[in-house]
Amino acid sequence: MKKRDIKKMIRGQRATDGAGVRLVRVLGRRDVEDFDPFLMLDSFDSTDPEDYVAGFPMHPHRGIETITYLIAGEIDHEDSLGNKDTIHAGESQWMTAGSGIMHQEMPQESARMLGFQLWLNMPRGEKMAPPAYLSITQDKIGKAAKEGAEIRILSGRLGETAGVTTKHIPATIYDVSLAQGREVEIPTHPEENVFVFLIEGDALINGELIAAKTAVLFGEGEYISVAAPPGLELRFAFFAAKPLGEPIAWGGPIVMNTREELEHAFVELREGTFIKHKSPRPTLR
Repeated sequence: MKKRDIKKMIRGQRATDGAGVRLVRVLGRRDVEDFDPFLMLDSFDSTDPEDYVAGFPMHPHRGIETITYLIAGEIDHEDSLGNKDTIHAGESQWMTAGSGIMHQEMPQESARMLGFQLWLNMPRGEKMAPPAYLSITQDKIGKAAKEGAEIRILSGRLGETAGVTTKHIPATIYDVSLAQGREVEIPTHPEENVFVFLIEGDALINGELIAAKTAVLFGEGEYISVAAPPGLELRFAFFAAKPLGEPIAWGGPIVMNTREELEHAFVELREGTFIKHKSPRPTLR
């Protein structure tokens, strides 16, 4: 079996989004070709509520899926489908924007806010699919253990252990905790793009010491190997999915395939025709 080499590393940069949320932006527009179908990755890590309580008030999305995962903290979710939910520590949400959704995410004051939000592109033929919301609670997250490693499987499989099954892009997402000085090997599908994000702690990957808050994209191969340095623990997220290889037209919260589709979406926003699928439940107030 061939071990994947390191292809690219990106250190997250401090940024501000939403109504003034201070975060670390790891992946963005400049990275879409290399990380396809992964579009954006934001990291949250703060003990100061002033960094995040302003939140992300009601805003639109189309053509993507957003995955929010919390290790610590709480975020309240509300959307135009009528969903109201709270993401607690150790839980996730998988929101399919599809043809169009309005939602808000409002972090709640806590001792620490730690987690990430990932944007996943949708295939051309499914971008206008009905929007949907999935709450990934503790009972939906698969749990596996290797020597020195605890692995939480949000989506996809690891051996016989599974997380949720996704509809549009079969992405695999793990939360991996490594004991001091231990190493873990993770099998990968050769046709998929694979990267890890170092949530807490530095990592040793293929003999190279890599700083926390770094995304590491791998080249071709059948497995990756990640180690915690001697005397230090490590926590990282693992992401894998088959690239779409489709053109991307990205404007703020909307990602389509052509400029014309993107401009049409913003026209619909202005004209009030953006939302194509509504829940029979009462609309948001």
